[in-house]
Amino acid sequence: MKELDLSGFPPGTITEYTTLVCLACIFDIFTKQIGLAPRSAYSEIKRYTPTVEELTSRKAVRPFFDSDEKHPRCPYCNAAKRWHARLDTYAIEGGKTTDAPRRKLVKSLEKKKDQFAVIEVKSDRRSAFFDWLDTLRISLDFGDPEWLLQATRAYLERKAPKQNWPMLFEGLRTVRPSSRLEEGWERDGSRLFLTPPLYNESLLIQYLVSRSHEHGGRTLEGRLTLMELIRRMRKGGYLEAHGISATDQFEIFEKLLDEVAGSGQLKLYYLVDRRQFIDKVKSVYASYA
Repeated sequence: MKELDLSGFPPGTITEYTTLVCLACIFDIFTKQIGLAPRSAYSEIKRYTPTVEELTSRKAVRPFFDSDEKHPRCPYCNAAKRWHARLDTYAIEGGKTTDAPRRKLVKSLEKKKDQFAVIEVKSDRRSAFFDWLDTLRISLDFGDPEWLLQATRAYLERKAPKQNWPMLFEGLRTVRPSSRLEEGWERDGSRLFLTPPLYNESLLIQYLVSRSHEHGGRTLEGRLTLMELIRRMRKGGYLEAHGISATDQFEIFEKLLDEVAGSGQLKLYYLVDRRQFIDKVKSVYASYA
């Protein structure tokens, strides 16, 4: 199955989700519980597109499930791999940098309407940010010493999607703040220098993906508690520069989240790849028929 070409989208603007669905469970519901004939069940199932919640939920419910095993079995009915279908979903954030490539991609898929579905959802930037952050957390290997650089790059890709970050991070060994920079970043050898505000935002992202209630979060500056992180940002002038005058640490934390997540409404376009689902439904129907 040919992979979708998503190279036209800036990194950080797409969040990917994958879930498995047990077709044995679905056919059992339609044929045994509802009483449909296999052909009628096949027609109904083939047209079915799951909801966004079913496709993206971190806690899958029947007939959906998640597994990293090579030959998983359904946790509900114990059906083998040949009864499972994979559904890949791509959440594309609406905006100036994504609207043109999204329209181009959707237009290229119009002749395959049964194989792909596009679900448009109104959302807000904070929700989209936390979905992105949760996906980043899952993708990182915290046992890999490079994860801090990977998390920093992921945030910078989201912050400035037009920049060629893969090239800037090639062979990079460390990221540091530089008070002589007025804006943006600068690479010097194997070091990448960021303005103090951008560096502090990167620390906040690292804290968010790695934090624990007992020991704080791991960052490029070592393990920091929320109080230590806020103290650092206050000392560096970040709070004053962004008009954050609150004294309660949790109120400050909320305002910091507004800064990195952004505010306001946006549209999310969920592109659902149903190709494997359609193929598997056909093969399962052949078994029933």
